[in-house]
Amino acid sequence: MEVTSELVGNVHIVTLNGELDASNVNYFKEMVLPLLTSPIKLLIDLSGIRFIDSSGMGAMISCQRHAAAVGGRLKLCGLSPVVRAAFELLRLQAILDINNTREEALQSFA
Repeated sequence: MEVTSELVGNVHIVTLNGELDASNVNYFKEMVLPLLTSPIKLLIDLSGIRFIDSSGMGAMISCQRHAAAVGGRLKLCGLSPVVRAAFELLRLQAILDINNTREEALQSFA
């Protein structure tokens, strides 16, 4: 899995490509959790994710909790139909702020 990060205005965007599963979820957490030590706006773009397992979804919940604990905001965007179906199966759309596109998510931070 490839992880890239950029700052757009006052929103940190982390873009993931590949698969997010038990084999690399710790790498993902090592890259993202340090960003969640202050009240930031964080957008995780999953448009490049082809597959996510329960450990990857758990990592998203963990990020949400860390963000909320410090007064930050976390949003997800770009879920493919397969990834979205996995999130909906576990009803994670009720816990996580999921947007269709990066542009939609950036606008919703305003």
